[in-house]
Amino acid sequence: MKKLFLFFFLPTLLFLWACHPDDPFFTEKGFHSVALSSTIDSVQPMTGLVMWPTHSQRLKYAPSISLEFQYCLPCRVVTGKVDGKLQYDWSYLETILNDIQSRNHQAIIRFRYEYPNNTMVDGTAGSTAVPQYIKDLPDYNETFNKNAGGDGPTYYADWTNAELQWFTKQFYTDFAERYNHDQRIAFVELGFGHWSEYHIYGTRLKLGENFPSKDYQKEFLAHVSQVLSIPWAISIDAADSGYTPIVADPDLMALSFGVFDDSFMHEHHEIRQGDGYNERCWNEIGNDTRWQRGVCGGEVSYYTNFDQRNFLNPEGMYGWTWEAAAAKYHITFMISNDAPGGVYGTVERFQEASMATGYKFRVLRCITNDTETRLSVTNDGIAPIYRDAFFTIGDICSNTSLKGLLPQDTINLSIPSPLSDANTLHITSPHILPTQTIEFAANIAE
Repeated sequence: MKKLFLFFFLPTLLFLWACHPDDPFFTEKGFHSVALSSTIDSVQPMTGLVMWPTHSQRLKYAPSISLEFQYCLPCRVVTGKVDGKLQYDWSYLETILNDIQSRNHQAIIRFRYEYPNNTMVDGTAGSTAVPQYIKDLPDYNETFNKNAGGDGPTYYADWTNAELQWFTKQFYTDFAERYNHDQRIAFVELGFGHWSEYHIYGTRLKLGENFPSKDYQKEFLAHVSQVLSIPWAISIDAADSGYTPIVADPDLMALSFGVFDDSFMHEHHEIRQGDGYNERCWNEIGNDTRWQRGVCGGEVSYYTNFDQRNFLNPEGMYGWTWEAAAAKYHITFMISNDAPGGVYGTVERFQEASMATGYKFRVLRCITNDTETRLSVTNDGIAPIYRDAFFTIGDICSNTSLKGLLPQDTINLSIPSPLSDANTLHITSPHILPTQTIEFAANIAE
């Protein structure tokens, strides 16, 4: 019983130790306390509910969100291959990113090959977004299902083809080289199959033919983890060992990928609600700690028209509230495009629900002298921030990043600058738009 008591109360003891008035970090002579008063009043960058750029009310809801989601087509940016080198026209993606930025939002993008019944590629329902130069190869042969899983006509990329395998890795190499440090992109979702969600329901699975082999998947994911520094996520459906090697492979499970759930909060999402497939997938691939190193998000269920329109009900849906669901799964973002059509999807409720996601920083202590300022900072949110952010005075940053600060954890940090005016203390990040601000809370008397 003593060991159990210590285990549960150790985080509290550490927190109290970090804030104890006798902490040497805050009792060194020559420092004096600084009064701070600050509040978090808006949706924080890289968090919250998400809409599509094409939503008719996107301007009305712009202040209530910080992110927009967009599928992207590899065939629209790759124009061919010359002398072994891929040829690109990035204007298609640039137009998407600039449009989203114009509303002071960042993008979540997902490149895909298969999308049942979609005509965006060439007007043909279900065409893949594989670049045309690959489709023109004599040894490239796609397969077809006239009504895959009831979702409509669907063509499937030919994973027997060596060029497609090479291209898919090289594409992410080139994308990362160009966009790794682009402030317009917050997160990347990736995968294979329908909508890149790690399934091809309604079509017979043939690994290495209409879906990548497990060996290639491992090779691809290891490659992406090396080249892509933008936080990236894969579907919770990747927990299915029939499709992927991930859960059974310690090397893959050790990668810092996040996960997204494409039917969050549906009627039988939880084990206690019946089938519980989604929760079981979260448990398998999340392993309870995935959220600590990889972003967690997704989209509210489209299984019925009811789900998106009612999940923001303050009284809850199917027995639990949005806030409880978000906290349980440490959600940072969630696509909620159809919520504005429901009675609960007001601009105000969107903002409230968005602010219940992700990180939320609070300064507990602040002291300064002629050369240095010291802070004690905690995270009151439900998830960490997944990219670097720094407390800053003027243009001088702390040498300690807020990245990875877990909920209820506390860190002490130092900024090599005096703080003469509390209003000059702010948070900066190279990964948010110049027009965005990471806020912090503080209520410190001098």
